[in-house]
Amino acid sequence: MNITHVVENLNRGGLERVVLDLVKLQQQQGHHCQVICLFERGTLAHELDVAGIPVHACGKRRGFDLKALSRVRRLIRAHHTDVLHSHNAVAHYLAVLASLGLGVAKLINTRHGMGGMQRWNRAEMLYRASLARTDAVAMVCEAACNGAIEHGLVPRRKLRVVPNGLRVQEFAIASPAARERLRQALALSPQTRLVGTVGRLNWAKDQANLIRAFRRVHDQQADSALLLVGDGLLRPELEACARDEGLADAVHFLGDRSDVRELLQGLDVFVLSSVSEGYSMALLEASATALPIVATDVGGNREIVQHGVTGRIVPARDADALAQAILDLLRDPQRAASCGAAARAMMETRGSLEAMAARYAALYESREPAA
Repeated sequence: MNITHVVENLNRGGLERVVLDLVKLQQQQGHHCQVICLFERGTLAHELDVAGIPVHACGKRRGFDLKALSRVRRLIRAHHTDVLHSHNAVAHYLAVLASLGLGVAKLINTRHGMGGMQRWNRAEMLYRASLARTDAVAMVCEAACNGAIEHGLVPRRKLRVVPNGLRVQEFAIASPAARERLRQALALSPQTRLVGTVGRLNWAKDQANLIRAFRRVHDQQADSALLLVGDGLLRPELEACARDEGLADAVHFLGDRSDVRELLQGLDVFVLSSVSEGYSMALLEASATALPIVATDVGGNREIVQHGVTGRIVPARDADALAQAILDLLRDPQRAASCGAAARAMMETRGSLEAMAARYAALYESREPAA
């Protein structure tokens, strides 16, 4: 089967990681894949180069760009595309437009988050119009699917739920040795408890509230540090927030990293403080690393983190609740270890990349996804 994936770019992020892993597995399964990037290739594109999978950048400019659209069309045609699989709204309506008259057998779209459902801007209106020529829309969690129905984003008959997955076997379990290595790398004392998060530094992840919550944690557990992995426009503002909270020496901004898996292995507790989420790859990766998790009750977080079993679910924007959940896990290492083990077991049974790929294969072949 000839499969073309269309994305905005392959810069570092959860959506992009899902696409990379899915494309590589599909190629291993005998399909012929290519990835079309509407804008630039992105920092992760080299992974597909190594795998021998073509990645094309179209250099799209702001607004309607006929030249870029024509390039997308030529690439779809040249690949003899059977399945055109786009990711998120802009990539989808441009892919649909570019493919008109080319005889593509299946047009599939994945919405990777919860954004856009309540907005009637130009992009969402074009997206809704493109669904007339779309065979199926995959939502990454039940919460997103319900939201799409509630806001009239997608006809119910075209909606499917395909949770994200990852290569669980490639994630090593968190360990005392890894924690010691990370503490040494950060020049921290051997007793320091490490709380961490991974994600872009933006409004949706609400790291400011996490920093405020961590002040409460640090007041009661001085031998603790907060690690923020990721970068973004809000970094100066968040650094100022840490200083204002008196945490300049306790909050560590590690930036955009290529060694996230190794960093996760060194944490004691993983936290996601988002106010908006889809089906978080960061939570899946933390679960695969057997970390106890504290996450806010937004998007599909509750579908990944089982409250009281694999971690704690707390209200969004509630610094007190966030701090208390973190403290509870730091103070009870046995419970924290039990939560981490349960999280890893959950990933092994239903969070694998292979399970996700099988669901997409069912969509490509016009069958209902397996339960």
